[in-house]
Amino acid sequence: MTASNRIVLSSDHAAIQLRQAIAAHVTAQGWLVVDIGPTTPESTHYPQHGEAAAQRVASGDCRLGIILCGTGQGIMMAANKIKGIRCGVCADTFSARMIRQHNDANMLSIGARVVGEGLALDIVDAFLSARFEGGRHATRVEMIGALEG
Repeated sequence: MTASNRIVLSSDHAAIQLRQAIAAHVTAQGWLVVDIGPTTPESTHYPQHGEAAAQRVASGDCRLGIILCGTGQGIMMAANKIKGIRCGVCADTFSARMIRQHNDANMLSIGARVVGEGLALDIVDAFLSARFEGGRHATRVEMIGALEG
């Protein structure tokens, strides 16, 4: 099994239901979902979930990642602390497409308390269908990587 069709999903307690809907949606598109939870509604810490998913992407175990919390912001901040991760929080399809095309994002963050399920699935589709354009954008992505030290 290669990482080319593997996508990791994780969330905190606030986004379990939306994460599960996204998992079903991307599975139907042929992705192999690595859902690392949580599965129960007890309060959890989004930094741990963001880090765990980001480690799967950074290691090459999964090609892409989708993470969720109430706003999408906190879990995205945690994921971006992992070297090699470029994660953006999106509440619209234009941004989801652009973070892939211009920033070569390898993770997407969504706020479960910000967008409904229908829009979230559209955002996921925009993210997954977009391709990095390279060119002048590659130089900028390299500059971002250089900031990691």
